[in-house]
Amino acid sequence: MEQPQKKFMKESVTIKTSHVFPPDANHLGTLFGGKLMSYIDDVASIAALKFARNLVVTASTDSVDFIKPIRVGDAVTLEAMVTWTGRSSMEVFVKIMAEHLLTGERAVAALSFLTFVALDENGKPTAVPQVIPETAEERWLNETASTRAAHRKVRKQESKDLVAFFSDNAKGN
Repeated sequence: MEQPQKKFMKESVTIKTSHVFPPDANHLGTLFGGKLMSYIDDVASIAALKFARNLVVTASTDSVDFIKPIRVGDAVTLEAMVTWTGRSSMEVFVKIMAEHLLTGERAVAALSFLTFVALDENGKPTAVPQVIPETAEERWLNETASTRAAHRKVRKQESKDLVAFFSDNAKGN
């Protein structure tokens, strides 16, 4: 089946809600950061897969900004969507909301950007559709993606430089 050349951003929207229980929390009674990061990767990978309709792998977690603690007893809702596409890569934005279930008070608790690569049946990168934003929020996320992509490129080179540095030091240089 031939892949569509363009898809609306909303076609990738994926939402996950979980109740925060004591085993999910640290000694301060807030959701473990690692647990939230696992939720983020899960929901983002589903959004990327829905958009690409191919297998996907996480290429990078570009950022996770923790803004407000998510407490035991809260609901945490993650909303993910593909905001930008390259040839085989996709930027996925995840907005994380905390909700106090007794009062209904909701607040943005965290924001995250990740990059995924679509793979063909041989595990090789494969083309993805171009993403089409419609709403003001979608257009803003799409229009600002090039700046985030430039930051990713710099950070990736810095990581390669670090790998080379550590490899040289491991050899005794």
